[in-house]
Amino acid sequence: MLANHKSAEKRARQNMKRRLRNKSVKTRIKHVTKDVHLAAGEASKEAAFSKLAAAQSAIDKAAKKGVIHKRTAARKISRLTRLTAHKAPD
Repeated sequence: MLANHKSAEKRARQNMKRRLRNKSVKTRIKHVTKDVHLAAGEASKEAAFSKLAAAQSAIDKAAKKGVIHKRTAARKISRLTRLTAHKAPD
């Protein structure tokens, strides 16, 4: 750490913890998004919708925690929903 004051050292430690926490949440979003894309390419409608529900939950949680902006979350969910819309159950 390059901090010279006690408060700056604490802030650097806090930032490092938050960065690692945010990184894991963002990685989770990428994984669930990829799962939805793969499920949408397959023939199973149920799989696509269950993956979409899991992705929506993960994205909403990230927005609630402040990891991503609420509009970014809404945009991601909207795009995933449109992707799976043609897979609507009969």
